[in-house]
Amino acid sequence: MKIMNMPAGALGTNTYLAIDEMTNKGFIVDPGDWNETMKKQVESTGVDLEYIILTHGHADHIMGIPALLEDYPDLKVIANVNEQEMLADPDFNMSRQFGHVTEIHPDILVDDGDRMNVGSLELIFLHTPGHSPGGMCIHIPAWLTCFSGDTLFQNSIGRTDFPGCSYKKLVDAVREKLWPMPDNTDVYPGHMGPTYIGWEKEHNPFV
Repeated sequence: MKIMNMPAGALGTNTYLAIDEMTNKGFIVDPGDWNETMKKQVESTGVDLEYIILTHGHADHIMGIPALLEDYPDLKVIANVNEQEMLADPDFNMSRQFGHVTEIHPDILVDDGDRMNVGSLELIFLHTPGHSPGGMCIHIPAWLTCFSGDTLFQNSIGRTDFPGCSYKKLVDAVREKLWPMPDNTDVYPGHMGPTYIGWEKEHNPFV
């Protein structure tokens, strides 16, 4: 599997392109923006894009979706079933505050433990609420990889002072859903640099 990070938007959201190198199928995680530079990066890989997968519905993770769908209209948007209200409401998802009103209606809704394949990659969707009601992580066990969105950062966790947040739910989700992963599982968060599960279990002061 190949992973490319394309930091996007005013908050530097990590927008990831993940490619199954066996089949050249791929997906994009959290397009906080979509511009010509990002388009050229994706096109340079020759990937056969299939999905946009959202770890959650805050503005800085979704505002690139409309422009991305203009270039790739066949992409299906995947989100957690508990995130529908936020995605559809520009005030709840805070896109209105950015002056970029965005309403998203996912094509595919998933729940905790659901699985799907992109090429030969098996993805497991883990509901990790706390930063948002339908926050989720994307676990790819065969590649010891987890896209954590704003659930888990290097030495930190997501904010819990927005509407629909809960510190307790977030901490519980990290402990119950992420800590059981192998310690050498790489974590690709929504902001800042990558980390790995073993480090966070030993050093993260919030969990």
